[in-house]
Amino acid sequence: MPELVHYGLRDQVAVVTIDNPPVNALSPGVPEAIEAAIARAAQDPEARAVVLIGAGSTFIAGADIRFFETITTREASLERSRAVHARLRHIEDCSNPLVAAIH
Repeated sequence: MPELVHYGLRDQVAVVTIDNPPVNALSPGVPEAIEAAIARAAQDPEARAVVLIGAGSTFIAGADIRFFETITTREASLERSRAVHARLRHIEDCSNPLVAAIH
């Protein structure tokens, strides 16, 4: 399976690159990899800031709508929503300044 999110360090800035062609959709695995890369940046003593960027010509084009076919119950929908909000809170709580370079 290809690596969907890359982590790099440049001039004390952690660069987290979403690389899920063709449009960097939030397919299964991408949100988790973003969260993990940002957590890595928060723990990296060399990283003073974080930039989240999309590879290619898009940032994130949205969710992979095929995923919604797997949510068949109200409970599954609520659990998915809870997980997304928890992930966003973890990203927001990053101890380093974080910017999204949207192009």
